[in-house]
Amino acid sequence: MSPRRKRSRGHSNHERWLVSYADFITLLFAFFVVLYASSQVDQKKVGKLALAIQIAFQDLGVFPASTTEIPLDPNEPMPFSTVQAIQNVKHNAELRRIASPPDDALSGTEQENDISTLQAELRDALHNEIALHEVAMHRESDGLVISLREFGFFDSGSATIKPESLAALNRIASILAIRTYRLRIEGHTDNVPIHNAVIASNWELSTARASAIVRVLILDHHFPPDRLSAAGYAQYHPIASNLTSQGRAQNRRVDIVVLTVRVDSANPPDTTDLEKPSPATPR
Repeated sequence: MSPRRKRSRGHSNHERWLVSYADFITLLFAFFVVLYASSQVDQKKVGKLALAIQIAFQDLGVFPASTTEIPLDPNEPMPFSTVQAIQNVKHNAELRRIASPPDDALSGTEQENDISTLQAELRDALHNEIALHEVAMHRESDGLVISLREFGFFDSGSATIKPESLAALNRIASILAIRTYRLRIEGHTDNVPIHNAVIASNWELSTARASAIVRVLILDHHFPPDRLSAAGYAQYHPIASNLTSQGRAQNRRVDIVVLTVRVDSANPPDTTDLEKPSPATPR
């Protein structure tokens, strides 16, 4: 028998596990680096941002200061969950702002359209009085002015409303009652002094006439008193020259000024103090 040839055994590497181990350690290191990077933020910048957001939202009343746990020191570490919560609050507030436009958005245009509609309704309802120059209307910066001329609504030197003019006044009141504008009732006279047994001056006459209109609106048409105000200007706010009889006739008037400010009236008016005639207003 021929002798067996011995096979030469290759050199075995007992350190191959180090390669896999090194790969594993490298991946593990990269994994923790990623976790560390995703869990850390610039504490100084985030602290300043969080403090600014906290102050802003507390001023807006979004959350009370006592329940907001945000470090006041910008350099103090902040958990990432807190940063996310702040960002979510800010994002939700921005969405609410976009979804809900300001209350006064388009209010100017809507109000202008409503005043124009109101003027057209009054013009239609008072076309006879306007044709007779007993009523006039014009726009001012305060709103719409409805002028009731003296010869159509009052006797000369009197603060008592003519019975035949109540129909026109009722039409005006019925149109104004369905809206919520404030009304300022202004009495005006010409520059001719007045002095009789009831009214001593143009101041009393202008004020008494304005108060008489207010009285009708409250008692007969149930206007909320907080919508109304009365003022007497005597001869000191003329709209025409007092040198002519035509000009003086235009100045003797009561203006119902429809102010472009609305109010909500939830409570019924208390008119118990108006049941008795005012001694300043002749009946």
